[in-house]
Amino acid sequence: MKKFKKFYVEVTSICNLACSFCPPTERQKQFLSVEDFAKRLDEIKPYTDYIYLHVKGEPLLHPKIDQLLDVSHEKGFKVNITTNGTLINKRKHKLLNKPALRQMNFSLHSFDGHEGSVDKEGYVGSILSFIKEATSQSDMIASLRLWNLTQDNTTNLERQRNRQVLEIIEKEFDLDFKIEEKVVPGSGVKIAERIYINQDYEFQWPALHEEEDDGKGFCHGLRNQAGILANGTVIPCCLDGEGIINLGNVNTSSFSDIIEGERAKKLVDGFSRRVAVEELCRKCGYRKRFGK
Repeated sequence: MKKFKKFYVEVTSICNLACSFCPPTERQKQFLSVEDFAKRLDEIKPYTDYIYLHVKGEPLLHPKIDQLLDVSHEKGFKVNITTNGTLINKRKHKLLNKPALRQMNFSLHSFDGHEGSVDKEGYVGSILSFIKEATSQSDMIASLRLWNLTQDNTTNLERQRNRQVLEIIEKEFDLDFKIEEKVVPGSGVKIAERIYINQDYEFQWPALHEEEDDGKGFCHGLRNQAGILANGTVIPCCLDGEGIINLGNVNTSSFSDIIEGERAKKLVDGFSRRVAVEELCRKCGYRKRFGK
């Protein structure tokens, strides 16, 4: 049976920020109920052990995030959460000492989505305070994520913003080096036990209005990852935030039937031939990272 390394179970389609790099979803705003979440875990249990509680929404907005973690543990899943971190003080009591919580990724570049000026020290400080407490009490891994730390063509403003954030981190962990000097794209720099800085280059969300390329290339969609949006739509990868490649809906069909369906098979077979058969895939720049 096919096993996915990553499975995205979107628990809400709502976000509390408006970041420039993340176009807002046009889908219905909703929270996934605990009951439906449990049903979806039962559907995907044979296919994965690791779930990610996001696609487009901010998972810490979910008022029952603690119950979702408890259900995940009961059903034998390890959970990864990617968050903008703005709600960490309000939600920390629902996250600490949850055995299902394997890793938390904090998108520190999200501070540009705040309205008005941002207290970067307070924002970053609250995140660092949480991860110190969480990693001291459990085996949770924490990743602090920033974009374009080592890229030459970044603007002065980007470099200044990143340096402000990095200085806060360097001071908090008493580092004797500048993080930019150690970090490598695609890999992390360990700054404390189970705490890492990770950086990558900014990507563009694929959309049907973008220009189409020659369609050649490869993707891991439906090979090592898949996802279910809050409305039940099954998608091949985490970049299909609007459910354009709608493989089926788990509210009306079983997940096993959906991924054995004609559209899913054509997508996988196409990439086996290094050909993108879906229009959205031909307009996705992320695919080019895997070469032709």
